[in-house]
Amino acid sequence: MNSLQHTKQLGQSIWLDNLSRTLIREGGLQKLIAEDGVSGVTSNPAIFFNAISKSPYYRNDVARMKAAKTPAEPLYESLVIPDIQAACDLMRAEYDRTQGRDGYVSLEVSPALAHDAAGTLAAGLRLKGAVQRKNLLIKVPATPAGLIAIEELIAQGCSVNVTLMFSLAHVNGVAQAYLRGLQRLIDGGGDPCAVKSVASLFLSRVDTLVDKQLDARGGDALQLRGKAGVALAKLAYRDYQTTFKSGVFAKFATHGAMPQCMLWASTGTKNPAYSDVLYVESLIGAETINTVPDATLDAFRDHGKAGATLENGMAEAQAHFNALTRAGIDMHQVGETLQREGVVLFEQAFDQLLKLLD
Repeated sequence: MNSLQHTKQLGQSIWLDNLSRTLIREGGLQKLIAEDGVSGVTSNPAIFFNAISKSPYYRNDVARMKAAKTPAEPLYESLVIPDIQAACDLMRAEYDRTQGRDGYVSLEVSPALAHDAAGTLAAGLRLKGAVQRKNLLIKVPATPAGLIAIEELIAQGCSVNVTLMFSLAHVNGVAQAYLRGLQRLIDGGGDPCAVKSVASLFLSRVDTLVDKQLDARGGDALQLRGKAGVALAKLAYRDYQTTFKSGVFAKFATHGAMPQCMLWASTGTKNPAYSDVLYVESLIGAETINTVPDATLDAFRDHGKAGATLENGMAEAQAHFNALTRAGIDMHQVGETLQREGVVLFEQAFDQLLKLLD
């Protein structure tokens, strides 16, 4: 049993943060499912830019649709929706085995809609209708407008992956949007058993920004570097337990609703001074997901150690946050800054993708 398989036995799902026709058609994704227990896929415009620009399996379709003068965004969707459907089909056995708790594939709405609640809602429902797979997650950012759309999507029975979360405020705001949506779904006679939501907390980007601020302060503050992302995840899991493992969620659970699972994202280590499996080894716990890029997945399989680590050091995580506050680091503001930057980066990646197809 390798470390990836052991992690699954400990209750954490490992998802792949990548998708392409090469992975699908040459059997790479199926191999990861069969040999490593990979049980989900996340995608985004940057991933699809890389796939479409490098994989030979898109060329004929791109040429044909460009010749037909298909506009760039519809062309993009016509390319990626079959990929999403194929990945959903590969994950369907896991979805069925876990009765809808695992085995999902994520497709992101246009990042240009990050501040447009109505546009996000319409796009999410349209993409759900186009893909026609039960194990699809519509990916929506945790912006203020995104929270409005998330609640409405859940209320209409649409499963959602919430992205671009960088703070405890984001975690708790997203959880409340999910609960409001569930309540409306139940009140309207809908079936909450068919709705899945995951809350994607980005980690390595947090350390990158916090480390930069600590470097500027110097002195004793330097001892705090490289620990904010893991501490944030542990405290977010504590909040998850408070919300979804207590009486707060009991009335929803009686209707068959599933908790909104925490998903660790941005788990490829950016600082070469830190372990290349830092955001995997430190955060293994039940009912959580870690979506990993190929290099991190390979590294963890090769030399990662699987153990139930997530609930260890909760007091230390809080103490670390307190120490950051004393050092003048405002973690709420860090989260807001990173979310704004994340929206811009996603928009830029999407624009780059559309230019490729124009």
